[in-house]
Amino acid sequence: MGEKSENCRVPEDLFNGLKVTDPQEAECASPPVSNTKDHHFQSKLLKDVEAHPQEDQGEEECFHDPSTSFEKEEPGVDRVENKPDDNVNSSELDEEYLIELEKNMPDEEKQKRREESTRLKEEGNAQFKKGDYIEAESSYSQALQMCPSCFQKDRSILFSNRAAARMKQDKKEMAISDCNKAIQLNPSYIRAILRRAELYEKTDKLDEALEDYKSILEKDPSIHQAREACMVN
Repeated sequence: MGEKSENCRVPEDLFNGLKVTDPQEAECASPPVSNTKDHHFQSKLLKDVEAHPQEDQGEEECFHDPSTSFEKEEPGVDRVENKPDDNVNSSELDEEYLIELEKNMPDEEKQKRREESTRLKEEGNAQFKKGDYIEAESSYSQALQMCPSCFQKDRSILFSNRAAARMKQDKKEMAISDCNKAIQLNPSYIRAILRRAELYEKTDKLDEALEDYKSILEKDPSIHQAREACMVN
């Protein structure tokens, strides 16, 4: 969420190298000109002094243009930095906090949002099957933003599905985070636990992977992958 803001920063060397010269200071800084100097030298000095205001104008334009752009974009930077506090980014917020935010939402509105979330999830599933993992991740994220927090099972499935899409993109740590949220919402969600165990293996977190496989066997001893992993270890 921070990339746009970096594009708006004014390069520091623009400010460090900036020096606006006042025409009067330039004139005062010039060495005294003797009355005995010839007309040619006086003409040259006059041209040098007259040239300074043009240079100043150019430097002021270089200074003000980026500064104006930066000031206009600053509110956008704040929006990016504060985005986790915005309900638009609800998939990244704590579930208990979301429940508090939505406690006054009418049931009819919650149901509408749930239906839209289901539509987005199905869209993401179709994209995933076609191998469009980036689009699938986006659809699952939109579904999470739409799905009310009271539907914990729905949100758990969405987090697990997004973890699968991120796993396909080699976003292992982000996928693990999604699995954690899915399991937090539904501790008996075997598919999410199994997915996290696979991710732990891929990131060389073998102890954590083994614990997940053991947890799966306790819940369902018929899971071959978990039974095989525990036998090997």
